[in-house]
Amino acid sequence: MSGSYWSQVHAEGLAVPSDRPLDDLTAELTRMLGSPDPALRDGTAYPTLATWVDRGVYDDLLAGLGDGMAAGLRVGVGEIDTDTVFRRSFSVLVLAECIERDNGRPLLPGGKILEWGDRIATWLLRERDLRGFVPGKGWAHAVAHGADALGTLAKSPHVATPELTVVLDVIADRVLLPVDRLFTAGEPDRLALATMKVLRRNLVPLRVLEPWIARLAATAGTQGSYDDRDPFLVGGNAQAFLRALHLQLVLGPKPPEVRSDLLLVLVQALKATNPHYLAATPE
Repeated sequence: MSGSYWSQVHAEGLAVPSDRPLDDLTAELTRMLGSPDPALRDGTAYPTLATWVDRGVYDDLLAGLGDGMAAGLRVGVGEIDTDTVFRRSFSVLVLAECIERDNGRPLLPGGKILEWGDRIATWLLRERDLRGFVPGKGWAHAVAHGADALGTLAKSPHVATPELTVVLDVIADRVLLPVDRLFTAGEPDRLALATMKVLRRNLVPLRVLEPWIARLAATAGTQGSYDDRDPFLVGGNAQAFLRALHLQLVLGPKPPEVRSDLLLVLVQALKATNPHYLAATPE
């Protein structure tokens, strides 16, 4: 179908066209999610699917749509610097829209939401294409989009303390994974925001959060040797994440109940991992 067809759909307020079956439209939009053309992917396919999910177009088909998006997370996973990243990265955004729809009104059994959560976590930890903005092709942003999906999952009424703890572990695992390039396109902020959504549920106790912060801090203050690799690759992402979490915990809205105690833990971690900047010096 030509781009002019979808331009007309957008011009008409994204009403569902009546001249083609919804299944055909959905299949075409799903293919477009993997397009390297940002006008088709980011400008057409994603906003159309997200809007239709939000309007309830897929309410009776939500499980099938979400399963299709979850299948998209497997397309080319493990590849680096290829166009398959777009299908994965934008599939997870649509999957998050499906979860958000269920968050607002119960449409699916809890087992289906937890299944999708497992698929998101598994993919995010296997994702190796860490590009943010790709010149000529727009946003890849797989880690950021994965973080957004985890944040949406954290708000689900089907997710309780054990699952929220797993979400935190997945976030830490992603931050601590060895990388060939540091996050440079806001990924630490998006991962921190997902963490805040976990904390705002007020279900994960401080006795769980303290060792979680300590695990991140153990790497955040570490630098690699001066060889052919950037020494900041070892702890740079963890350091950026802790700083982003501190900022959001201090200034963000809807502070969680553990805010005060967790801030003390986080400040100590930042002091310990930034001794050159924060150590006390004589007058």
